[in-house]
Amino acid sequence: MSAFRTSADGLLRLVGSGTLADRIAEQIGRNVSPAERRSWSRSLEVLGQDLADAGLSQVEMLIEYQLPLTSKRVDVVLAGVDPRTADDSYVVVELKQWSYAESYEGSDDLVAVEHARGPRLHPGVQVELYCEYLTDFLGVLAAERNPIRGAAYLHNAVDRDISDLFDRASTEQSRIFTKQRRGQFIDYLRTHLAPTSGAGAADRFLTSSVRPSRHLLRYAAQELKGRSHFTLLDQQRVAYELVLHAVERARSADRKSVVVVSGGPGSGKSVIALSVLGELARQNRSVMHATGSRSFTQTLRRYAGKGSTRLKNLFSYFNSFMSAERNGLDVLICDEAHRIRETSVNRFTTKAKREKARSQIDELIAAARVPVFLLDEHQVVKPGELGNVEVISSYAKQLNLDVEVVSLHSQFRCGGSEAYEQWVVDLLGLDGGEPSVWTGDGRVDLRLAESPQELEAFLARKQAAGLTARMSAGYCWPWSDPRPDDTLVPDVQVGGWSRPWNVKSDRSVGEAPGSAFWATDPNGFGQVGCVYTAQGFEYTWSGVIIGPDLVARDGRLVTRREESKDPAFRSRKLVSDTEADLLIRNTYKVLLTRGMQGTIVYSTDPETREYLASMVKVVRPVETVFEAVTEGAPS
Repeated sequence: MSAFRTSADGLLRLVGSGTLADRIAEQIGRNVSPAERRSWSRSLEVLGQDLADAGLSQVEMLIEYQLPLTSKRVDVVLAGVDPRTADDSYVVVELKQWSYAESYEGSDDLVAVEHARGPRLHPGVQVELYCEYLTDFLGVLAAERNPIRGAAYLHNAVDRDISDLFDRASTEQSRIFTKQRRGQFIDYLRTHLAPTSGAGAADRFLTSSVRPSRHLLRYAAQELKGRSHFTLLDQQRVAYELVLHAVERARSADRKSVVVVSGGPGSGKSVIALSVLGELARQNRSVMHATGSRSFTQTLRRYAGKGSTRLKNLFSYFNSFMSAERNGLDVLICDEAHRIRETSVNRFTTKAKREKARSQIDELIAAARVPVFLLDEHQVVKPGELGNVEVISSYAKQLNLDVEVVSLHSQFRCGGSEAYEQWVVDLLGLDGGEPSVWTGDGRVDLRLAESPQELEAFLARKQAAGLTARMSAGYCWPWSDPRPDDTLVPDVQVGGWSRPWNVKSDRSVGEAPGSAFWATDPNGFGQVGCVYTAQGFEYTWSGVIIGPDLVARDGRLVTRREESKDPAFRSRKLVSDTEADLLIRNTYKVLLTRGMQGTIVYSTDPETREYLASMVKVVRPVETVFEAVTEGAPS
């Protein structure tokens, strides 16, 4: 279950027996800090008593409810019956133990909290975004009008000590109450919840189907053309607001600053990037989006900038700023910044530019008054890539620039499962963790295939059902140019099964799309994608073929550099064995975390298949009901 569920009456009984925190921790299945346990005991008891005093003891409380397709948890969702219409009624309650808070440097959406480091999201904004997100993703709410309401309850605060928070106009989804307004809070609860059982409403909420998240590129097209809004949650919204705040500060105080946003796959980095781009474009700020990925940039140009040369020109590459005017842009958004290289020089660079070449980080920082870097340090998969938090922050500090670092811990891919991402990291021996057996967490579907035929057939069924599916593999087979008759060579051969790699160039070959569009064009199914093509994208189901460059020996995965066909690995002078080992492991980290709903894995090595079978023992199947979505690129 995605929440600890009890009635208000049942919660008070658990409080009385002193077992509430233990029961919640047992249900949500993760390590819980003493501070979090104390928070539950204090805040939930207050809310439970308020419900009892309101005569709402039978209302259901969904505590630590995990938002669908993310790892974010809402403090409480109250489920019951609307006293006016007898329909299901839901109230999101965000509990805060703050006793003092004020606006952060005059911001409407960020607040400074006593004894807390750095700005926090305004609690009214936070709960409003939760409501909006739930409305977007839960099928049970889709057809309802005003189906869910929200309130932030600062039960330790009095009005005068958080007066700045009331400056922001409230809505039905962003009400704020203090202990001084306890009577108003009780009246609010009675207005939206009847004194009858909420069990049925809670059942429907918890078993609701999930509409998969909007595809990033579809969002980009709407954001930049239709001006739609993608919901940013918690630290995502903090990152968004910090960038906009830094832009305003740079203008008013004539002070340059750098923002670094770090997060794992699916944590929302690119959504933040596109949200910032859309907002600044609407404000007529000079802003550009850049990546080190040809596939990602070309896809954004094709779909987000479709029909508009101006929009296409917003998307560029890291090596496009060698001779850019210093501070010529208000903002440069560097997405996929882990792909920053030592220098922008390549074989096409003119001699004049070569002689004046600087480090690529220097070029990107110099190009804008507020350079923004979004990165995942575990996605460095190519020799020469060096973008990480420490390198960028240290360089900026050497220039005496202000640096803001935001870490995104949420997960919006892999079913919203942080546990799965950590399992992959530990399995691959990254970050020093020990491999463990995957038993399932109810959020992501992990399967093993006995053959490449079984893997492809499984994915084909998903594709036929209206879900997106792709096959990818480690770079362990040669990669041929197309034949003269415009067909692809089936280079990826495993026994009697063979398939071609994705197209090398941006030009389509027959029905197969150009490399930049392999992940988004329906005709990409049937070719095997490499890490450079898959990186930055997602699909509902991911099939991963682990080649002979990563095998299990003596109970642990080891890399075999000599099995890689990546030309970048040929020279041990340029790429050491240690670096090659890390790059191969990072490659499979990327490939194994592309699936939004699930991943199916096949290894070409028999001993590795046995090892994986011993490490995947699913006892908790996926609980979320996923609805099919139409495959294809954004329109």
